[in-house]
Amino acid sequence: LHYYTGYVAPAVNYVRSFSLVVFWTVTGDETRQRVKFTDERVCKSHLLNCCPHDILSGTRMDLGECTKIHDLALRADYEIASKERDLFFELDAVDHLESFIADCDRRTELAKKRLAETQEEISAEVAAKAEKVHELNEEIGKLLAKAEQLGAEGNVDEAQKVLQEVEKVRTRKKDAEEEYRNSMPASSFQQQKLRVCEVCSAYLGLHDNDRRLADHFGGKLHLGFIQIREKLDQLKKTVVDKQEKRNQERLKRREEREKEERMRRRTRSRSREHRRSRSRDRRRRRSRSTSRDRRRSRSRSRERRRRHRSRSRSRSRGHRHTHEQSSRHK
Repeated sequence: LHYYTGYVAPAVNYVRSFSLVVFWTVTGDETRQRVKFTDERVCKSHLLNCCPHDILSGTRMDLGECTKIHDLALRADYEIASKERDLFFELDAVDHLESFIADCDRRTELAKKRLAETQEEISAEVAAKAEKVHELNEEIGKLLAKAEQLGAEGNVDEAQKVLQEVEKVRTRKKDAEEEYRNSMPASSFQQQKLRVCEVCSAYLGLHDNDRRLADHFGGKLHLGFIQIREKLDQLKKTVVDKQEKRNQERLKRREEREKEERMRRRTRSRSREHRRSRSRDRRRRRSRSTSRDRRRSRSRSRERRRRHRSRSRSRSRGHRHTHEQSSRHK
């Protein structure tokens, strides 16, 4: 493996591709069996098709191979799994792209600072006129790149319409250049005034021709940075939407739990009330039973007393009758 990856070929891209082929031939199957798309070693930006290492490959800002695993099979696995559940890999991709864009923006500011230190000092009025020329250059470059793209796709009529728009912008640019030329000495005007592209931090010249402008604004580097920046904005929106959705789901689940808890409390309350009611009923029944028993007991006691008095009277009458008979016999 080291022998192949150490081979020196004339073309750097060829060496890189050849090394990858050898690596995956030797270890690819084993790695695929061992690594899942959820593994920390897997590039989440690659899974979302937005890794700068892929997008800027082959440009003057080629970043080389990504330090994390790139595998189209893992991306396919992720795309299938993401349809069934939210994995929130967008958060990792946002962190990655934000860091990359922040580095690019820092380079842009440093380039602007160097230009300010090296280029001839001009007044604010002249600078504004130069900026106007740069803006029209940018518009022309974008339109030319669009026309070339439409032509490559076979949309000839649409491409012609865009080229007509280019001619209108060229007329405006000519007027802007005239104003700029008249605002400063001829010797100063001939000096190339540079500007830093806000998208990709490349240098643009005030006097760049149409071919140079089209190559820049339609080039892989500039379009790659546009793709990365647009993808970052899209991912941020996706993250916000998913977090909002998750918060709503959490709120809904909490409301459902609270509703279930209220129902359980009401059920327990009704159950307690039912038990208390049954207990009161039992007490009332016991009380009524006790009262009946007492009444019966009192009734039996009265009956016994009545019978006892009746027997006593009977015995008393019998005793008097016997005594009277005994007296008569005497």
